[in-house]
Amino acid sequence: MIESTTSIEFRSDTFTKPTESMLQAMMAAPVGDDVFGEDPTVNALEHSVADFFGMEAGLFCPSGTMTNQIAIQVHTQPGDEVICEAGSHVYFYEGGGIAKNAGAQVRLVQGSFGQITAEQVLPLINPDDVHRARTRLVSLENTCNRGGGSCYDLEEIAKIRSLCDAHGLGLHLDGARLMNAIMAKQEDPKAYGKLFHSISLCLSKGLGAPVGSVLLGSTSYIKQARRVRKVMGGGMRQAGYLAAAGLYAMQHNINRLAEDHAHAKQLAEALKLCSWVGEIFPVETNIVIFKVVGDPRSGLNTAQEVVAKLQANNIRVSAMSPTHIRLVTHLDVTQEMIHRTVEVLKGF
Repeated sequence: MIESTTSIEFRSDTFTKPTESMLQAMMAAPVGDDVFGEDPTVNALEHSVADFFGMEAGLFCPSGTMTNQIAIQVHTQPGDEVICEAGSHVYFYEGGGIAKNAGAQVRLVQGSFGQITAEQVLPLINPDDVHRARTRLVSLENTCNRGGGSCYDLEEIAKIRSLCDAHGLGLHLDGARLMNAIMAKQEDPKAYGKLFHSISLCLSKGLGAPVGSVLLGSTSYIKQARRVRKVMGGGMRQAGYLAAAGLYAMQHNINRLAEDHAHAKQLAEALKLCSWVGEIFPVETNIVIFKVVGDPRSGLNTAQEVVAKLQANNIRVSAMSPTHIRLVTHLDVTQEMIHRTVEVLKGF
C-alpha cells in the first residue's frame, strides 16, 4: 500500500511524465531542422503514424489543439460552417479557434455521451443557397472527453462518411484519445484511415509523451496543412527530441492502455457504493464522469466539496461543472493508487 502522503493525479492524462527509457530515447534521437524537412526523427514519426492508420502523410505539431485547428482551416474557407457535437473539444475547449483561425461558424448537435449520428447530421447540412453558410465539414471526437471517454461504433462513422461523400463534405476526427478507443474496441486503426479525410492524434495523453500531436491526411492535404502550421508559428527546428518520445510511445505504450481502462472501471465500481454519487457515465476507456447528488450524512453536496475533500487526501480530480466530476486514469496511476483511492472513497 502506498503512503497517504503520496499524491495521486486524476485530473487528466496530460499529467503523465516521460519514463526513464522514454527520456533515453529522446536524448539519443538524431535531429535536424524540421522546417527544412531535415529532422530524421520527426520524419520517422510522421511516416510511422501515417502508416499505422493507412494514410498518406503526417504532420507533427506541438498540440492537439493546433492539429485540430489546422485541419479545420484546410478543410474550410471563411464563412463556411462546421458541424460538431456541442461538447466537442474543437468547439468547447479551443478558445473560439474555429472562428478566429478559420473564419468559419459552427452548427452544434446535442449528442449522446458526445456522439452524434448520421440521422442528426443530415438535416443540418445547408442547401446550396446564397443566404446560408456553406456546410463544409463534419468533425467527430473519439473518444468523447465530455461523454466520459465513450467510443463511436465504426458502423455509425461509416454512415456519416457516406453522408459527407454524398454532399461533398470533409470528415475530420479529433482523435486525442483515439488509441484508447482502438484498444477498448479492438479495432483496426486502418479502418479509421479509410473513413476520415483527416485525423488528429495526440501523443501526450494516455500514450505518455511529454508533448505533441500528429495530423494525418493525404499528401496534398498535409502539404496545405504544413503551410498553415507555418502561419500559426508551429514550425519547430530540432523537434526530433520531442518526436522521439512520440515514436517510443507508439512502440511501447499502446497495449498498456488496457490497464488504464481496467483502473477506470474499478473507480466506477467504488463510486457506485457512495451515497452522494448519482449518475455515473458508462465507462468504456480511461475517463470516469459522475454526478454529485449530495448526502447530508457525508457533508458532500457539491462537486467542489468532493474535489476539496479528495485533495485533502492527496487525490486530485477535476470538477467539470458544479455537479459533475471527472477522473482520468493514465500510466502514472498504479494499481496501488487505485486501491488507496477506493479506500478513501469508502471512508467518505
